[in-house]
Amino acid sequence: MLFMRRRFTVILALGTLAGCGEPHRRALTGPLLHDTQAVELDKTEMVRVEMRMGAGELTVGGGSPRLLNAAFDYSDPALKPVVRYQASSFRGQLTIEQPRFHQPSSGSHYEWKLSLNNGVPLDVVTHLGAGNAEMNLGALDLRGVEVHMGVGNLKMDLQGNPKRDYNVEIHGGVGNAMVRLPAGVGIVADAKGGIGNIDAQGLERRDGRWVNAKHEDAKVTIHLAIRGGVGNITLLAN
Repeated sequence: MLFMRRRFTVILALGTLAGCGEPHRRALTGPLLHDTQAVELDKTEMVRVEMRMGAGELTVGGGSPRLLNAAFDYSDPALKPVVRYQASSFRGQLTIEQPRFHQPSSGSHYEWKLSLNNGVPLDVVTHLGAGNAEMNLGALDLRGVEVHMGVGNLKMDLQGNPKRDYNVEIHGGVGNAMVRLPAGVGIVADAKGGIGNIDAQGLERRDGRWVNAKHEDAKVTIHLAIRGGVGNITLLAN
């Protein structure tokens, strides 16, 4: 995948995430709206969860007895998030996205709070054009994580007891990224920042990567590839 390296590419990406062409901006139409949606569990053995938000505040965690419990707050009825789920054979596809061709107007409120099931193996993919993301994923049964951010800050907590090796990819534009890593597993991180600092606590630099002492003989290893455009990257493994 191509990483966002310059500010102008980040700005172009915001328009793409919000929909093709110039996004349609609407004025606030009334009081704050609240909506909840849920997706029940089925017999699929693994699910890809994809979240697409043009601009707003995103919180993701575990603990749902269903595949998904979602709560949405938004100022404009046209921005009601769309939730879709499809399953074929043993694999499911869950998509939560901001309606295309609509973007929150200046000063509006747009917030998603998503809870996922801890027991289903998940690939978690996030696209956030502008805003902040808090992702508490350590309790989930992760197969892989991808985060693509344009302008904003990311806090990701992976602390838990992972059952298998998995990869984490974070592509950041303008903003800071902080990742908390679990104890008792191997950590191998390839982290590069464009303009900003990399602070890797509990890891040591070896052969161009950040690793912990357990990475050579651990039963489970997390591999991270992190690219930041403008901002700081913090890895906490202690």
